[in-house]
Amino acid sequence: MTIRRLLHNRSAPADEVHRLYVAYRKSLRGLCLVDRGDPVCEMVASRIIEIAGAGIRDPKRISRMAIEQFDPGAIG
Repeated sequence: MTIRRLLHNRSAPADEVHRLYVAYRKSLRGLCLVDRGDPVCEMVASRIIEIAGAGIRDPKRISRMAIEQFDPGAIG
């Protein structure tokens, strides 16, 4: 689980970790990524953490923003 590994050394409340995990799963589905070992998955996880760090809290919005950055045509 890439996002859990990236969050392992951070002290974040459980609800925030859960939101990021939900956003990560939604993003992987939206980008049709299934192999969590794929380096793109780590890039997606890092971007999700960055987006959330900017104050975005809604997992759907975080996911949408991440998907748009990796595949601008994915969301109509």
